[in-house]
Amino acid sequence: MKISDGEKLIVLMLSELYEKMGIEGEIEPEFIKSAIFRDHLWGIPWKYSGIPFEDQETPEIVKEVVDILDMWSFIERGYQELSDEEKAQLETDAAPFGKEPKFRGFDGNNEAEYMSVASFLINDLDRFQEFKGRSMNSHMPSVETYERMLHTFESKRQNLISGPLNLVELSKILKEMTHPENR
Repeated sequence: MKISDGEKLIVLMLSELYEKMGIEGEIEPEFIKSAIFRDHLWGIPWKYSGIPFEDQETPEIVKEVVDILDMWSFIERGYQELSDEEKAQLETDAAPFGKEPKFRGFDGNNEAEYMSVASFLINDLDRFQEFKGRSMNSHMPSVETYERMLHTFESKRQNLISGPLNLVELSKILKEMTHPENR
């Protein structure tokens, strides 16, 4: 979605009027303000899919963050489905990353845009609710690691209709967290 600077001001002013006057409607002024202030206008058609907006391409960074969050959803769900013995085996097989694997976000200093998109998806668009309430700041670069993991995950994704990630699949994906030069 593209709107001019003037249109942004008008929409922000209307949102504030809605809030001050206590107007209840289908459009959430707080969400609209967040989308504008955080420069996530792509999220407005996502939230209000019933409005016939013009077709637009989802930004690449949004697609990548969605894929990363989706992958981590499957990792965490798959881990929860493992038996205690399998969890112990994963801890050994994918050491040091096999013990209670959890999505830890993106680096706030160098990957702030990724962190912002993830936060917006989770907190404003109510997607990936399993990550709600977590810090999105990993305090270390993560995108390169997640991209390696995604490469392995994508080959497994097609088979996930039959159930969660199993021990072998989780191990292969989590092993990608180790940089290739350190294997």
